[in-house]
Amino acid sequence: MKKFFCQSCGQLLFFENTACERCGATLGFVQETARPSALRPGPDGGWLPLDRQATSVDGQPVARRFCVNHEQNVCNWLLPAKTSDTVFCFACQFNRIIPNLDRPGNLERWRRLEVAKHRLFYAILRLNLPVHTRRERPETGLAFDFLDDPPDGSASIMTGHASGVITIATKEADDAYREGMRVELGEYYRTLLGHFRHEIGHYYWDVLIRDGGRLEDCRAVFGDDRQDYQAALAAYYHRPEPDNWRESFVSLYATSHPWEDFAETWAHYFHIVSTLDTALSYDVSVSADVGGVALTAHAGDPYTRMSFDEIINAWVPLASVVNALNRSMGLPDFYPFILTQGVRAKLAFIHKVIRATQAELGPPHDCAAY
Repeated sequence: MKKFFCQSCGQLLFFENTACERCGATLGFVQETARPSALRPGPDGGWLPLDRQATSVDGQPVARRFCVNHEQNVCNWLLPAKTSDTVFCFACQFNRIIPNLDRPGNLERWRRLEVAKHRLFYAILRLNLPVHTRRERPETGLAFDFLDDPPDGSASIMTGHASGVITIATKEADDAYREGMRVELGEYYRTLLGHFRHEIGHYYWDVLIRDGGRLEDCRAVFGDDRQDYQAALAAYYHRPEPDNWRESFVSLYATSHPWEDFAETWAHYFHIVSTLDTALSYDVSVSADVGGVALTAHAGDPYTRMSFDEIINAWVPLASVVNALNRSMGLPDFYPFILTQGVRAKLAFIHKVIRATQAELGPPHDCAAY
């Protein structure tokens, strides 16, 4: 996540801000620049970005309007005011089912879900990855269902993915529930953003691996995905913890099936490039004495330019330092995972697939110039 500033007064901004805390300017996220812009009132109730990099016609800014979900205070993204075929922004157009807002607490749960989902789409924009709606591809397009458990307790909604549809259990937005499940399942890490990054990994396995002509290459790294998935999951939840699983898997859950191994590794690639981008944007530097090559400011853009070795060599010392800072506050490790050579080989495969996809689609979205 880049460091953002208000174009009206220069105040430091954060991704989710809707108004500048210094000058009070209204803020909206502009898709083509992948950053928020201060706004001024425009014609017909619209808004004009103060960001000079926003798309303009003859040097004049294009009028924008907020996504319709802005009315519920769950989205701050913009779309061109003259857009007639949708009222939703790039990120919200993928919602198929939102939480039942008649249920107490669900508006706040939805807000938390959207914060995580919008961060996911920020990364998709920065990585220039292909993504299609159900309208574009009715059988395989991406869609999100945010579902509640039935009031009568007859079922428990599970987070998961099937043929492009990502289901997120609304209860995952409750910190107490999510932490309870993290402890019960023996997970080191369980967050809303982590759920989104993991489940989108399944979507991109379909798009980039199965449909992208990379099945055999992927199987050589992650194993044969043709083994029975349900049987593999059942075995995972009833077997003892495998010996030495950390040598080849980023998490215990990744040992359950090659699909889950891919999705877990994909999520960690997103964790790493997103956090590294933030550190570099804030000019963080870490000594090489920490345990690797020094992380230095202006090392490049991990989303589009840095090689895999550059990313990992910068990530290892950064994670070590932030883990130490967390321990000084009495908090769990920020990144409680071990990147063994086996795990790095899988991350390198993800990196190779993403870079190849970027090359196929043309110049990736590059925010470094803004």
